Amino acid sequence: MKKDYTSVKLIWITILNLIITIAEIIGGIACGSLALLSDALHNLSDTGAIIMSFIAHRISRKNKSNTKTFGYDRAEIIAAFANGITLIAICIVLFVEALLNLKNPEPIKGNMMLIVSIIGLMANILSMFAVHNDTKKNINIKSTFVHMLSDALSSVVVVIAALIIKFWNWRWIDPVLTILVSIFILIEALKITYKAANILMESNPCIDLEQVKQRILKINEIEHVHHVHLWQYSDKLIMMDAHINVSADMKIEDLENIYVKVGQELLPLGINHITLQAERNRGLNNNMISNNNLD
Repeated sequence: MKKDYTSVKLIWITILNLIITIAEIIGGIACGSLALLSDALHNLSDTGAIIMSFIAHRISRKNKSNTKTFGYDRAEIIAAFANGITLIAICIVLFVEALLNLKNPEPIKGNMMLIVSIIGLMANILSMFAVHNDTKKNINIKSTFVHMLSDALSSVVVVIAALIIKFWNWRWIDPVLTILVSIFILIEALKITYKAANILMESNPCIDLEQVKQRILKINEIEHVHHVHLWQYSDKLIMMDAHINVSADMKIEDLENIYVKVGQELLPLGINHITLQAERNRGLNNNMISNNNLD
């Protein structure tokens, strides 16, 4: 089996984030910084998110079976959805806490806050760099990356806040910057959650159905297409099943050639798993999308 470098990266990142989390919790309590404690909370959520991503990634690599004929790819989609929900909840909590702290800013030790935040920032950048390439092809890893991005931004905020507090003693900057970061990460978390939810709901991944129809009907032997279902099963698999109407004297070997042609036509759209049912008269007057739940 090919070596799973993604799993190795996730293990090392988990260990690194756990160490930084402990350091920031201690530092945040010691210097009284809400931003540093919020960064620690982000890191703590990161640790859980990375562990969840690791488990889901390992499960997704399992072979197909009689009970899981599609395999386990959706384990990573479930993890991405869960991580997105977790991020949303954390952002809301931090936003509320920052608003409360803004009314009565606590005394903060700027020097300790600055040292701990710089260490946390370096660790977060290293973690992000390790998994960046994997985010382009895996929504599960991308959700973990957004967790780490939130921590990196939080660390940047803490560094800025620490410098401002150190030189000007503007204690209100700590909760204000926390609010801004929470809003930014909330937007990113919503995007991840929305995409994962759409995959779990077997939604059309933004492919133009009219273009699908035009490409199918380019094949002269196909007279009509109807009862189309198009959905994204996982990051790697976009599926479609449809009914096509062909002439009554069509031979089986000719149908096989048609199926190959349809696959070639739709592959540029990202559709890589197609099931077709050939018919003569049935459904000739039906639309691409049928309202019959039993089709």
